[in-house]
Amino acid sequence: MGFDAMTLYRMAHGLKKRGVPLLPAVLRKAIYYLHSSYIPEDAELGEGTQLGYGGIGVVIHKAAKVGRHVLISQQVTIGGRSGLEGAPVIGDYVRIGAGAKVLGNIHVGDFAVIGANAVVVKDVPSGAVVAGVPAKLIRQDADPLTTYQREMGLLPTRAPPKLTQVPRPSAQASAR
Repeated sequence: MGFDAMTLYRMAHGLKKRGVPLLPAVLRKAIYYLHSSYIPEDAELGEGTQLGYGGIGVVIHKAAKVGRHVLISQQVTIGGRSGLEGAPVIGDYVRIGAGAKVLGNIHVGDFAVIGANAVVVKDVPSGAVVAGVPAKLIRQDADPLTTYQREMGLLPTRAPPKLTQVPRPSAQASAR
């Protein structure tokens, strides 16, 4: 088991919950020096959440809440906004692209997909795909799980072509 940023965060968070003094702060500093990331032990990162490339350059607000099985790519910021209270709440099975910024007291719904380098400053509905600066709704399927499966490559991105019946050679054509 390597000491990527998530492993160090899990250790620090667990120690903090058990009331162990000092050591969680040492592990937070280790995350900073080893991975150029700030992931405080006070943040809530759900089970199965992963950091792309070991968590290089990730910044997470200490009051942020991140759901289960979220994929946070490199160089992502999940933080507050100047002059505003609160931090983002990220739902389950969300995919956050490289360099994206999720800022302020907002909610990102389950199965949402945030494009690379997007700046998200408003709530994102479940199953939505957002991208751009500021982030805009690109697509939203009626079923949030469908969006997630499509974006994760588990479904085709477009409908397959219609299958047609292959004509069989007639008896006359084969006699020629």
